[in-house]
Amino acid sequence: MQVKGDALAHKPDVRPAERVWSGRGRPPTRTEPRYPKTAVSLVEHVRAAGRDAAQTITWREGLKGAMSSQLVFLRVRPAGHRVARDADGLLPERWLIAQWPDEQAEPVKYWLSSLPATTSHADLIRYGKIRWRIEHDYRELKTGLGLDHFEGRSWTGWHRHVTLVTAAHVFITELRLDPKAAAPA
Repeated sequence: MQVKGDALAHKPDVRPAERVWSGRGRPPTRTEPRYPKTAVSLVEHVRAAGRDAAQTITWREGLKGAMSSQLVFLRVRPAGHRVARDADGLLPERWLIAQWPDEQAEPVKYWLSSLPATTSHADLIRYGKIRWRIEHDYRELKTGLGLDHFEGRSWTGWHRHVTLVTAAHVFITELRLDPKAAAPA
């Protein structure tokens, strides 16, 4: 998922401290451990790794050749009160991917991924960059196939409309991906 650079995260080796009750006042009601206040922005994590950590990765072939960029891959633990914890009560360890082109002073895009630690860097960025395909398909559904043209008032009518538009999109996609289809004139 693409995120902003000001999102906070801990280093992967940070461990929480158990909540201790002093015996005075009300006992703590939250049972999960508390992390120290060491979370910094994703920008700071990438800066700490430095430009030397950047690798040139090619994620796909475009119309004008290979699409590639300088990318930094780090493991972090996203911080925040809305981050779901693992079964052991720890914050989950995630991939931080930052696109840092040579001509830029700072990284320009950031992604967090929950894919396993063994996932290759090329696969990570390919999945992160697939967003263009999703946006293209959505635009095609709306403008070319009429997804946004429904003006009825019933759930059944809307459901039929969306089903037909989706079936048309599947048909067009199959035609586009068919290696035996004749090239357009």
